[in-house]
Amino acid sequence: MRIHFTGIAGAGMSAVALMMRDAGHEVSGSDADAFPPLSTYVESLGFPFFRSFAAENLPEGLDLLVLGASAKLGGADNPEVAAAKARGVRITTFPELVGEATAARLNTVVAGSFGKSTCTALMAHVLRESGVDAGWMIGAISPSLPATGHWGSAPEVVLEGDEYIVGPNDRRSKFVLYHPRDVLLTSLIHDHVNVFPTFADYEAPFRELLRLLPGEGLLTVREHPATRAIVGEAACRIVWYDTRRCPESHDVWWSDEVVFGETSRFTLVSPAGRRIPLATTLLGEHNIENIVGVSAYLLERGLVTEEQLARAVASFGGIRRRLDRLTTRSAIPVIEGFGSSYEKARSAIEAMLLHYPDRPLTVVFEPHTFSWRSRDALAWYDTVFAGAARVLMVPPPTHGAESHHQSTHDEILQRTRAAGVSVQGVARADQAIGALSALSGDEVVLLLSSGPLMGLPDSLPPVFDRLYGESAAA
Repeated sequence: MRIHFTGIAGAGMSAVALMMRDAGHEVSGSDADAFPPLSTYVESLGFPFFRSFAAENLPEGLDLLVLGASAKLGGADNPEVAAAKARGVRITTFPELVGEATAARLNTVVAGSFGKSTCTALMAHVLRESGVDAGWMIGAISPSLPATGHWGSAPEVVLEGDEYIVGPNDRRSKFVLYHPRDVLLTSLIHDHVNVFPTFADYEAPFRELLRLLPGEGLLTVREHPATRAIVGEAACRIVWYDTRRCPESHDVWWSDEVVFGETSRFTLVSPAGRRIPLATTLLGEHNIENIVGVSAYLLERGLVTEEQLARAVASFGGIRRRLDRLTTRSAIPVIEGFGSSYEKARSAIEAMLLHYPDRPLTVVFEPHTFSWRSRDALAWYDTVFAGAARVLMVPPPTHGAESHHQSTHDEILQRTRAAGVSVQGVARADQAIGALSALSGDEVVLLLSSGPLMGLPDSLPPVFDRLYGESAAA
């Protein structure tokens, strides 16, 4: 088929486009207002990529148009959508396409409020390094994988399962379309308050996902009261994991003897007491948890050996925007994290405090997602920055503001100050760079957002490499 992706610079859209190209289809795409790293990533993929929307972008003989869900795309008013309708071309969404294309495969859906991208990428990397040509779809870029999407020749497919809705006219969660044989469930914490106002609303699609598992399936799940409350929906075998020995009656895979460092080391312990030494360069306790979950699933399914697992975990380079160091020479590290929810932001901050305990932490934060911008979630600012010495706060974006109770920049700043945090508002990139250009030399800087953050992930590191590359103390 000839498939055009309107909104191709979305993380999921570009990954599915790569899967479809791998499967033998002709792919093209378009987007506007896209930002790095995905915009530059898509530009490098070698298929036609247009930086605006126009009817003439659609190729002759188009069979399918895949429309992204972002409000920025304009939906039915997008000129590419209008042109496709005029031609009689079918219009669909990427979750529907993934579900249709992989219906006959052995799909593992990685779901949860956080940890999805890292776990999906790690699972794909371990399988690839172990000689299993599985397919995968990941909503983030990993330096350890050749692409974010891959069709694969093996029956297995690893899919990052997003609980967010398919689109404004389709309120189903994306992951319920993916025909799961197995599920890795990392967490269940209320998120996306703009579409799931209550925790019961948020929990409901996860229950639906577990009901889709066949009797021969496998549910690997993080030990937590919220996950325990829903696992009864699954009519298959259940495997538990945690970062500690579980006092409850069921057995778990868990991590013992954890030593954090530039390379962190720990012992993976099976429910039967088998002990497997593992090492990782990923930062933070939450990444130990991610590794335990993926390892438990792969070993329980018999997809890799313990030796293959240990080698691949040690070589996994993580994913972009998940605590990767952006500076090369600066004595003050600039680390980029992904802060789309409270738990993700808090995990990133705690990882900085754990790995850099003697360095004052400066956080540059952008409240980009609807949850961070909503007055309904202002209480998140009461505790999220605990332990940080200083916060620079970027204004919230305004797209989609009418869909929820949008907070102002001043309201967010006031709430954060009321929590006792030293916070400064910065409206432009040059203001942020100026505020960070007279540091003492012993700090660490965390860039935290799920949006463009005024381009600072690209513009700030060379400034730091120049200012702090020689004069600052290590």
